[in-house]
Amino acid sequence: MLTINLFNGLVYGALLIVMCSGLALIYGLRRVVNFAHGSLYMLGAYLGYSLATHSNFWVALLVAPAIMAVLGVLLDRYGFRLMQDRDPLSVVLVTFGLLLVIEDFVQTVWGKSNLSLPAPAALSMSVDILGTPVPAYRLGVIAVGAAVALGLSLWLRYSKVGLFVRAASTDPTTTAMQGVNTDLLSAGVVGLGTALAGLAGVVAAPFLSLSPSMSSDVIIDSFVVVVVGGLGSLAGAFIAAMVLGMVQALGAVYLPDESVLLPFVLMVAILIWKPAGFAGSRT
Repeated sequence: MLTINLFNGLVYGALLIVMCSGLALIYGLRRVVNFAHGSLYMLGAYLGYSLATHSNFWVALLVAPAIMAVLGVLLDRYGFRLMQDRDPLSVVLVTFGLLLVIEDFVQTVWGKSNLSLPAPAALSMSVDILGTPVPAYRLGVIAVGAAVALGLSLWLRYSKVGLFVRAASTDPTTTAMQGVNTDLLSAGVVGLGTALAGLAGVVAAPFLSLSPSMSSDVIIDSFVVVVVGGLGSLAGAFIAAMVLGMVQALGAVYLPDESVLLPFVLMVAILIWKPAGFAGSRT
């Protein structure tokens, strides 16, 4: 039983890594608290559902994030870029309004009923781990989370564009003075962050039911991860996502009545111990 609980915590932590990476990237560069990120995750899930229904899951896994990336670039150009000098409350209100617009759009196109997407045939079997059968698809979710974490870490550390992203996250004005087109860079990062939200939605679809309320189910945990990890820090978000995944999985079994409060208890405890989060404000 404990093995299953730990495994489920690992799966949920991996999903949060994919989801929160985009949120941390966008905040790190644009300093925008994007309350619409959960609805972008939901939109990616529904796009993946439609694409998988008319083709197959693997096409959906590639095409839905690509569509979301284009949406992210447009969102940056006609939204975040115009709000970068506004007060934080205005930004929160605009992104919250965007959340409501996307939720209404999803309900209009796909309806209010819960939908389900079957796992791809190649991952529909069970795999034995320490004498316990677990769904192979959930191992795939863990693999996607690990691949995203590793890929982003290598990209930020070793690529020229990654160096520009890290520099612009620390001091965008000086970075622009060095000849870096920070607006173009930010558009690419917001596109990438939105694509990751869409990827998380597609990955989540086969083991979480699709509903217009699914955005609110994950956005609270996502913000807890970003705050606990350290605003704008990818490394901190990776650590916090795994910790929260384990806390959620174990809490649902051993403290079911208090499980809804556990993310907030974790956040308060970590911020009292280390107010800047696990990794401060570094990218």
